[in-house]
Amino acid sequence: MRDVLDFEKPLLEIEARLAELRQTGSPEEAARLEERLRRQQRKVFANLTPWQRVQLARHPRRPYTLDFIRLLMEDFVELHGDRAFGDDRAVVGGLARFEGQSVVVVGHQKGRDTREKILRNFGMPHPEGYRKALRLMKLAEKFGKPVVTFIDTPGAYPGIGAEERGQAEAIARNLREMTALGVPIVVLVTGEGGSGGALALGVGDRVLMLEHAVYSVISPEGCAAEILRLTAADLLKLGVIDRIVGEPPGGAHRDWEGTAEAVRGALRATLDELRTLGPDELVGQRYAKFRRIGVFEEAL
Repeated sequence: MRDVLDFEKPLLEIEARLAELRQTGSPEEAARLEERLRRQQRKVFANLTPWQRVQLARHPRRPYTLDFIRLLMEDFVELHGDRAFGDDRAVVGGLARFEGQSVVVVGHQKGRDTREKILRNFGMPHPEGYRKALRLMKLAEKFGKPVVTFIDTPGAYPGIGAEERGQAEAIARNLREMTALGVPIVVLVTGEGGSGGALALGVGDRVLMLEHAVYSVISPEGCAAEILRLTAADLLKLGVIDRIVGEPPGGAHRDWEGTAEAVRGALRATLDELRTLGPDELVGQRYAKFRRIGVFEEAL
């Protein structure tokens, strides 16, 4: 079965049988099978390994940034280009309204078919993508609008052209400028959060993470997934993220609308919380938040 992960196959077998019962079987038998499916989903998804979560985070049917914008935002106007070199299609962003509130939204964008994957460079930004993102964030600061970023990338593009055009400088500049941005920044890790390519959109007052997303300093292929502590539960314990947003049973790729509603509630609560803070308070708390990451005490 296409796009089906190994650990999902028992669930699909039950779902196929359930679909048949709904057409030809008794309602009572279908209800019993639905309950069995729910139990199996809880069992499977309660015991996922870190590598299985990586597979879920990379699932090709998982919602991407433009999907979340369509499901969550109104009046989206996409803006293009970094005003220096070009328009990187691996990063999308623009102006939108979230529940009536004007926001600037920015995120990584992957492709689904071969043509779109090439167009979006598999979600791996060039430096002009990060410069476009920063241009939009500075626009948000100018007009006093919150910034919402969606993270979903295997990492920044490592090609020669990207390095020649200042990939490292572009990422570093974003980190510096986001630290000092005088408007609320809410970050949501929706799929893969790969290394500096993710962190360049990841400096926020609140960092949220979908339940089956991953966020790490290096690709799991470059280090053992179990050692990286890349799951949402691990990162919440470490203080790297502030909140886990639950996914519907079976994962975000099975229920885009349910996932969007969970994200909507988390975004609403977070933006309401940050709206009361002034620019100096935002910057001070954001700086302190990231300074605390990695601090530890050695037990004697």
